[in-house]
Amino acid sequence: MDSVLQGLVTWLHEVFVQQFDGWVLLGFIAQFFFTMRFVVQWVASERAKRSVVPIAFWFFSLGGGGLLLVYAIQRRDPVFIAGQGLGLFIYVRNLWLIANERKAAMSKVD
Repeated sequence: MDSVLQGLVTWLHEVFVQQFDGWVLLGFIAQFFFTMRFVVQWVASERAKRSVVPIAFWFFSLGGGGLLLVYAIQRRDPVFIAGQGLGLFIYVRNLWLIANERKAAMSKVD
């Protein structure tokens, strides 16, 4: 049991301490943005008592996805690059649709 625990401690030290650098910090910041989008969505839904996707969700998605793409490019991870790259198009498209919807609503008011 001691050897298993020691192996775990060694692994945790290698993963979270030895390789920690600015890129890992960027990855954690990006992951924070990604986590915040779900927190924002959850809070908005709880307040409305129905499922809601607020605009902040898409901005956190764009911020987190963009930073994770930079991180993935630096790490040369093709799976992560492809996934985050595609996600960015979806986030930008949703923000574009929201902007068009607001612009249309404003032109009806005038």
